[in-house]
Amino acid sequence: MWSWIGKDERRKKEPEVFATVVDGLKKLYKTKLLPLEEQYKFHDFHSPQLDDPDFEANPMILLVGQYSTGKTTFIKYLLEQEFPGMRIGPEPTTDRFIVVMHGAHEGVTPGNALVVDPKKQFRPLTKFGNAFLNRLQCSTVKNSVLESISIVDTPGILSGEKQRVDRGYDFAGVLEWFAERVDRIILLFDAHKLDISDEFRRAISHLKGYEDKVRIVLNKADHVNAQQLMRVYGALMWSLGKVINTPEVARVYIGSYWDQPLQYDTNRKLFDLEEQDLFKDLQSLPRNAALRKLNDLIKRARLAKVHSYIISELRKQMPSMFGKDSKKKELIKNLDQIYNGIQREYQISPGDFPDINRMREQLEHHDFTKFHSFKPKLVENVDLMLANDIARLMQMIPHEEAEMAEQPSVQGGAFEAYNESPFGIGRGEGADAGRGEEEWIVNKERHDYDDVFQRLGPINGKITGAAAKSEMVKSKLPNNVLGKIWKLADVDKDGMLDEDEWALAQHLISIKVDGHDLPPELPYHLIPPSKR
Repeated sequence: MWSWIGKDERRKKEPEVFATVVDGLKKLYKTKLLPLEEQYKFHDFHSPQLDDPDFEANPMILLVGQYSTGKTTFIKYLLEQEFPGMRIGPEPTTDRFIVVMHGAHEGVTPGNALVVDPKKQFRPLTKFGNAFLNRLQCSTVKNSVLESISIVDTPGILSGEKQRVDRGYDFAGVLEWFAERVDRIILLFDAHKLDISDEFRRAISHLKGYEDKVRIVLNKADHVNAQQLMRVYGALMWSLGKVINTPEVARVYIGSYWDQPLQYDTNRKLFDLEEQDLFKDLQSLPRNAALRKLNDLIKRARLAKVHSYIISELRKQMPSMFGKDSKKKELIKNLDQIYNGIQREYQISPGDFPDINRMREQLEHHDFTKFHSFKPKLVENVDLMLANDIARLMQMIPHEEAEMAEQPSVQGGAFEAYNESPFGIGRGEGADAGRGEEEWIVNKERHDYDDVFQRLGPINGKITGAAAKSEMVKSKLPNNVLGKIWKLADVDKDGMLDEDEWALAQHLISIKVDGHDLPPELPYHLIPPSKR
């Protein structure tokens, strides 16, 4: 008669099944992490509460740079069209944060209306006040690029005397809010303006902790010749080394992201290669979005745990009756000792702790007696989430990424020209040579291959695999590459190659020797006519 109790207990122990990674992240955040954040006022100190749109929204790209480095022009270049509110000029033209998103109709949504839209992820921006909201807008454009990604244009960072002008809102705080939520942060530099102003330096410092999202673009690189470009690149790397304190060398994409003629075109191929790398990186964002959100939630959970230890320890050391104010000052002053104690007790890495100076500033405005004491169960729930639930979501990532790989990545705008145009780097070269032609491209050079074929002593129109291999190794290509060429060329899988298969193998070898990539499978123009 009590068998229903056992069934209920078993049902509680069974792990919850999630339809998608994003669905799982939303549920885990609300049930496991959010209670810990609310208990210890995490949202007052670090980051506002996450809502469903934070998990569901398209990947976002944040553009940051000093004025007139080409941020707005970069967006126009990607979209191949203008967007509402766009202004371009040599002076500081963008004085607001403009979120460029997909919409059925072109239009502008002012900041105050944007932050009350429950379908968008910008509601927490209300904390920055009207001075900021008056400098925020969402521009909607019917553009296929924006179906996969959204782009945030930011005010040009000032230099010289202008940077002393008060913007009226927490500019660095807004940047940090976006940095936490976006998938890419692109720092743009002008080849003629490499100095990093104090305001730019402060802005970059607020991106600390998000270095994995940062990409650096040296824009307007066609404005200098090859010799000057080498010096400009060296100067930029030297400047960045003093600002971005990471052991790895920052990846810098060199190019000129606008639709005007190149002033110096001697570096055209370099610009094409760099654009290809940058576009590949941006096109990977939709496919990797779920992994990025999972990674961000893990970092947030670790910070929330450490925050709970700090707040509960401060509450524990507060007196119950007298001397509260003096004790509060003492605790804030000795916060480094509290950090050290927590680090030793819970075996936590120093890198997981929040910035101590910023924490001191925020603690000044709080009543420590209203903090809650330590509740092990809340932390235990987060630990179980990280150990079990997150691990199950990690197992779902490869499957979702494989499904995303079968779907088109970022399409339209400059990406379409990059993917389809014969003028992109590699178009008309290597395995792509002859694409679109009916004639078998190998025919144009096969007379050399046929002579070698006859020398290898064909039997009934075919040469043996041993003879073919002994000739192919003369290319000095690695065995794994030759193995791939063999699979691509030996269509019949019989261990012997006819004249067409041999010619194709030699053509593929020449492609690889010239430094081009092999196709994953034979495109139509490389398939021998007899096999089509």
